[in-house]
Amino acid sequence: MNEPWVKVYNAANNLEAHSLKGMLENENIAVQLSGESLGSAAGELPADVVQVGIWVCENQVAAARVLIERYENADYPDWRCPNCGEQNEGQFEICWQCGHDKHTF
Repeated sequence: MNEPWVKVYNAANNLEAHSLKGMLENENIAVQLSGESLGSAAGELPADVVQVGIWVCENQVAAARVLIERYENADYPDWRCPNCGEQNEGQFEICWQCGHDKHTF
């Protein structure tokens, strides 16, 4: 029997969605994203329409929500990429400019 999927979060954009997807998958939570392709229409659609949905299996909803709540309540300092020098928001683990991991120095 297939487990139903439940939307647990609406990410503001693809970058946030993939960051959260990686965080959840790192904790062995299966993740599906919806609405990724709508980002290309961002100038023509309301902001809430282009959000990327994060979905997990029903039996992993509680664990996913705990991790997402920690993410939302955490205070992460901004960081400068050691590879390209780009300034990144603290909650992101990967540089948006070059894809370099912030923990790889």
